[in-house]
Amino acid sequence: MRRPLKPAVGLTCLVALACGGCSSGGNGSTTAAGAPAAGASAPSSGTSSTPFHPYVSATTATDTDATGSPSTYNLEFVLSDGSGCAPKWSGTYPVGNSAVKSRISALKESGAGVRVSFGGAAGTDLSQTCDSAAALAEAYGKALDAADATQADFDIEGKALTDSASIALRSRAIAILQKERADLKVSFTLPVTPSGLTDDGLAVLGSADDNDVKVSTVNIMAMNYGTSYSGDMGDYAISAAKAAHGQLKDVFASTDDDAWHGLALTAMIGVNDVPGETFTLSDAADVRSFAEDKGLAWVSMWATFRDRPCDGGTSSGGARPDCSGVDQEKGAFAKALAG
Repeated sequence: MRRPLKPAVGLTCLVALACGGCSSGGNGSTTAAGAPAAGASAPSSGTSSTPFHPYVSATTATDTDATGSPSTYNLEFVLSDGSGCAPKWSGTYPVGNSAVKSRISALKESGAGVRVSFGGAAGTDLSQTCDSAAALAEAYGKALDAADATQADFDIEGKALTDSASIALRSRAIAILQKERADLKVSFTLPVTPSGLTDDGLAVLGSADDNDVKVSTVNIMAMNYGTSYSGDMGDYAISAAKAAHGQLKDVFASTDDDAWHGLALTAMIGVNDVPGETFTLSDAADVRSFAEDKGLAWVSMWATFRDRPCDGGTSSGGARPDCSGVDQEKGAFAKALAG
């Protein structure tokens, strides 16, 4: 039974995002399961109303980063090192690391913006090691300032998704941060099934509502559904988006159009972590067409450093962090999702 969510009195996100689809706005992790897994952006290329915002490594460049002309890059991931409240890229590199700052500057040279993504599937979320909402807000602010970003993404999965104490602390910290930074845009990246957001994800949004957090976008992770899902991944992604759209209308008491404009979708390209799940180039084209038709806020992929064929062709050993595992040209998923 999902937790009932009251209409969003303090949440102006999806109403404010009536123009969200037109707004512009890491280290390739050692596991492909980090994906979902955040400054105004440059306009997206072409005439599409739905921009392309791929996940990229904040520490390591790849030659597919710019494919598809992204208008915003999702920088993965700011975490704790496991013991303190200092924000670090991949839980390892200080946010002020000079090499990382140079990397981010290079990503911005095209005019694109950056969104700092906090969390992910691997490592320790800052909300689980900071001892107060004020300290957590300060940590978030340091990471945003180091990247010169006005967009923050909170990718909540794994143990952090069911940790009610850290969820409440995060919500209070974001509320503090938004009072200090009027231009801050906040997105939540949450898991889905083809039936929509999970109960745990809805509870995260409920906590944000309780603390008057202004959410610009809810980004669904259309991937890794479970062993019972062995059908078409493009169809599953679209089903998940349709279901989540209805849920967002309820959570944010928004109109039909505003709920679409406040919804983003991230696919894990190629072979997913769950055996039998493979997101193909055809699926990417289907998702792109759907996103344009509905006016989604943005579409994304996990990740630019996987948008290439594996050495030796297709992958039979499961998802890899450095390639898609399917037959493709380098950068083909970015081109398909960017439209």
